Formats: sequence, structure tokens, C-alpha cells
Amino acid sequence: MKHIYVLHMKQCILYMDKTKKNTKIVGNLGEKVAANYLKRKDFVILATNYWKKWGELDIVAQKGRKVHFVEVKTVSYETKQKLEYAVSQGTWRPEDQVHHFKMRQIGKALETWISENSYKGDWQIDVIAVRLVVIEKYATVNYIENIVMG
Repeated sequence: MKHIYVLHMKQCILYMDKTKKNTKIVGNLGEKVAANYLKRKDFVILATNYWKKWGELDIVAQKGRKVHFVEVKTVSYETKQKLEYAVSQGTWRPEDQVHHFKMRQIGKALETWISENSYKGDWQIDVIAVRLVVIEKYATVNYIENIVMG
């Protein structure tokens, strides 16, 4: 099920570190927006940027008795008008970057997280696609639940 929400990024502060690439900065901000979105939906954040050399989990969150392994994909636009135009034209979507190779990496990382945490309950993989207009402190979130590993 897809949900699109508009968030005003009050809690998210963009720190322009000149040593990082712009894509890394945008990605980090997208992950903050996604985590704030999940918190507003009554998720408990268990981990962020859980990293192993064979894969990474952007966000590990829990709602009720189920753990959600959330992959966040972010794209930025110069203006809200350009973002709205891109959406209306059906142009490139950040969630399209969750391809077979990425799913394999997520699968390996989540297996490790499950093992390390001796987790025995239900879980699922979700994707959050974030579209940002940093200057206008505006973002849209497309939350795609329970994607299937292929």
C-alpha cells in the first residue's frame, strides 16, 4: 500500500559539510525525514544505518510485534514546482532504485540483524521514497509496505 504525505522539515537541519558529496548529504537528510515520518506513525526506531560489509539497513523500526527493515531512497529538486512537475509527468522515481542487487544486500544485512538480535518474530521489508526541496524545507514521502524479495 502506498501513502504519500507532505512533511514540513522542522526537525531536519541540513548541515553542508564540504567534505561530503551532495548525494550523501541529500541521502542523510532523506533518512532523517523517513525516520521522523515513521515516528509520527507510532514506529519505534531500533537502529539506523546498520552497516555490515555485505549490506546496510537504513532504518530498522518496530510497530506492534513486527520489525520493519526500511530502505530509504531520496531525490532532491531545486523548487517545489519542479518536484510537482516531475511527479505529474511520472518521471524517475527514487523507489525504482531498489533493484535486485540492492534487495540481495538488504536480505543479507537483515539476516545478520535478526541473528545478532536473536529475533524470532514477524518482519517485513518496506521502502520509503523521499522527494526533497531543501531550500523550501519541503518533502514528500511515499511509503511502500511489505515489498517482496525477488
